Amino acid sequence: MRNMLTSGFRGVVYPVNPRRESVQGVQAYPDIASVPHEVDLAVICTPSASVPGVVWACGEANVGGVMVISAGFGEAGESGKKLDEELRAAPRAFEHMRIIGPNCVGLIVPSIGLNASFGVGMPTPGSLAVLSQSGALCTAMLDWAISAGVGFSHFVSVGNMLDVSFGDLIDAIARDEHTDAIILYVESIPDARGFLSAARAFARGKPIVAYKAGRFAESAAAALSHTGAMAGEDVVFDAAFKRVGIERVYDMGDMFECAELLARQDPPTGPRLAVVTNAGGPGVIASDALIARGGTLAPLQAGTINELDLVLPPAWPGGNPIDIIGDATPERYERACAIALQDPGVDALLVMLSPQSMTDPHGAAEAVVRGTRGARCPVLAAWLGGESVRTGFEVLERSGIPTYSSPEQAVSAFMHLVSRASRIEKLHETPRDLHVEVRREDRDDARSFVESKLAEGSRVELSERATKDLLARYGIDVARAHPVANADEAVAMAREIGYPVAMKIRSAQISHKTDVGGVALDVRNDDAVRETFETMSARARELRPDATIDGVVVQRMVDRNAGVELIVGAKRDTTFGPVLMVGVGGVSAEVFQDREVGLPPLNEALARQMVESLKGSRLLKAWRGRPAMDTDSLIGVMLRLSTLVSDLPELAELDANPVLVTPNGAIALDARAVLTSGVECIGSHLAMTPYPEHLIARVGDASVRPLRPEDEQAWLAMLARCPREQRRAHLGEHGLHTPHWIGSRACTIDYDREIALVWEEGGAFSGEARLTRSPFGSTVRLSTLLDEDHAGPRVTATLLEHALRVARSWSCERVIADVADARVGEALVELGFIAELGGRLTFEFGEAAV
Repeated sequence: MRNMLTSGFRGVVYPVNPRRESVQGVQAYPDIASVPHEVDLAVICTPSASVPGVVWACGEANVGGVMVISAGFGEAGESGKKLDEELRAAPRAFEHMRIIGPNCVGLIVPSIGLNASFGVGMPTPGSLAVLSQSGALCTAMLDWAISAGVGFSHFVSVGNMLDVSFGDLIDAIARDEHTDAIILYVESIPDARGFLSAARAFARGKPIVAYKAGRFAESAAAALSHTGAMAGEDVVFDAAFKRVGIERVYDMGDMFECAELLARQDPPTGPRLAVVTNAGGPGVIASDALIARGGTLAPLQAGTINELDLVLPPAWPGGNPIDIIGDATPERYERACAIALQDPGVDALLVMLSPQSMTDPHGAAEAVVRGTRGARCPVLAAWLGGESVRTGFEVLERSGIPTYSSPEQAVSAFMHLVSRASRIEKLHETPRDLHVEVRREDRDDARSFVESKLAEGSRVELSERATKDLLARYGIDVARAHPVANADEAVAMAREIGYPVAMKIRSAQISHKTDVGGVALDVRNDDAVRETFETMSARARELRPDATIDGVVVQRMVDRNAGVELIVGAKRDTTFGPVLMVGVGGVSAEVFQDREVGLPPLNEALARQMVESLKGSRLLKAWRGRPAMDTDSLIGVMLRLSTLVSDLPELAELDANPVLVTPNGAIALDARAVLTSGVECIGSHLAMTPYPEHLIARVGDASVRPLRPEDEQAWLAMLARCPREQRRAHLGEHGLHTPHWIGSRACTIDYDREIALVWEEGGAFSGEARLTRSPFGSTVRLSTLLDEDHAGPRVTATLLEHALRVARSWSCERVIADVADARVGEALVELGFIAELGGRLTFEFGEAAV
């Protein structure tokens, strides 16, 4: 209460307390119903048992926002969980009301002087928004930020997130034009899909920096599969952050600096850094730090070196780092910086100063500002030392040059810029269409197969043969496993397949067969088959007396020397649902731990990024006379597995290990899966919204379907055929960008908040109707693109009819049409859409309408 009264808030604050006439000298009211005016925000700090009743009273009093400071809910055990349920009921009963908390520190909005928190002190207004899951950390960050002069646009303690989540707050802050970046302190994410959808929408334009606590949970220790053991919780969080463009930091001290840096600096075009320094040692330290973090020292062109020769002492080393020698004058700094920035091979410049007896730190800083004014790429500085360099440090900071006190800090900042640039690029990367499709009848067969298996129990471990049958239904090439019960059957099967063969122990309880000597390769004759059967069975019974040995499986022998062994797998994560993994495979998969994790649904570009991120990906390329492997076939396996896990929520774990990638294809040599019942329905189990196949409709020889990322070129071709006024109205400010940037923005869609329906005929598009819904409220915007020559009344009317059906399924109440084509209005009149929709929608035309 004191914070709200003394922080400059211009609104009215009403204390509510049934036992006091006043609080902090302000008249109190016995209950919320007695407050004389409508309330925007209620801050509740009563004992937990009374909170649900107070919240309910707020709903009846038409309070829009409630923030619960009180603790004692889910974090307090069973009694608290019952209070959780009571509290959740209130927003369901009062649709106008949202709740932040419980168990939170509060909310601060410095620009309006609102300090509805129990934090000490009031930060200054700024451009950073902080969302923190830790109350204790909130108060510490506030105290530090106030002393450091860091300003905020919003500071929110999210608490237990029973109602308002990270995603809700990110969407709300996205509407604030004064916020340039968001900082997240994350411990858990209760609404993964909402979080990723909101974060991706924000991060495409402005940076999000996140610190994730609890990195080393031991949740994977009991996993059955290699994938389960290797794809632990923190690895999945990292993959999720990458997928939506969140920049992750591993040191809490980096959070604010990183966010301010990314918000102030344009990202570089690459990882090549030029270093200007007056001392060799710091230059070496910067180089080491850069290379260790994956950056590159920019190779200077001959012309650049020649120009530097003219202004630097003869003793300078003649390369990058550009050592301008210890007696460097301000003028030497200025000239060296200007010359380095002219080199087209330089993506960013780091200028360093180490104080020496002949150094002028203040003058050198002013010279750097002059020499880098109007720079085409990022410029950073490291002014090493203490009091002697302080004024120079301040000159650089005031001029907008990020300045650090050590080479490592500066290099780390540069690599955050590089990472941000890479993530933005990947958000706009559109995939090639590999035409990986799975027939509907095969997918239906897989669904029936899973349901029949789970009729046997709530958890089923599939045999190698059953798992391979499942993979084969999705078009993944497998080495068929033939089960046999005794040595005679093994010999007969080996003869039928043809020698040589591979043999593996068959037991539902033994997942890692090599651990019990349960794999034999290159078995070449009948006697070897008999001996292997007996030896393998005996060995397995000796080492695993608890396991039921059902015999062995016999399969054709594949020449492993002809390819590269990888592992491709899937597991169900408790936060993000299904995740996919690719890595170096075979028996050494868990030893090398060279793996990359991604969230389904994947497309070609996302799958390729995962493969190319592996250290072992170099083995797939041609080297030392060995041909390149068929990477496209591996990516095809990953895309088919992505479809499989999207279709089958019951899949808990799956390993295809090894998948042998050869110059001529990819084949799964071994596989194992686990199914469990009682999971979410198809589609809702994914953290990323899948492609809405149910919206595909045939219309004679044409089809109306949602746009895909793979459609970029066809979409750009349609755009070129649309009238100029349509393009201008549709693109707005985006029309200034490159065609690829425009096309990727249009085609890479988050189907949770946007649908673009296109008319496709003969592989070409004639028109588009795009729906974009607001994260809050029930308003949907409709925009159209119509080919000038081919989008007649039938095309226009059909697209609009399908689009309005989608709008109705979203339960929207108002459609705002941003159109510049009379054909749209004519089609809407012909459709009689108001009658068809039962008067549930109001339809408004924007200013651009004809």
